[in-house]
Amino acid sequence: VQLVESGGGLVQAGGSLRLSCAASVSAFTINVMGWYRQAPGKPREWVATLTSSGGSTNYADSVKGRFTISRDNDKNTMYLQMNMLKPEDTAVYYCNAIATKIGTRNSFNYWGQGTQVTVSS
Repeated sequence: VQLVESGGGLVQAGGSLRLSCAASVSAFTINVMGWYRQAPGKPREWVATLTSSGGSTNYADSVKGRFTISRDNDKNTMYLQMNMLKPEDTAVYYCNAIATKIGTRNSFNYWGQGTQVTVSS
């Protein structure tokens, strides 16, 4: 499973960005996808998750009501729509997927390379 993020950049506070995570899968089924972020000098923190069917979403309190996670299964792509951005949202955002190898019960955790989001005040 390969995950490639895009869509990061520099935006002013109050602005919006949409991150994308394109997943390349072969012989695996993705069960859960999510977004994490890591600010300088801080540990990586969970932002949001989405089940494979897209029927269940969860958000960290810090982004609830501002961020929306979604998924296009036909394109194997996950999105994070970020509105009303704040300077404290500045971080490297990582895409995450938990996938099971088809025909087994073995699950693995995968990460993208990250995309920088910078929010200026």
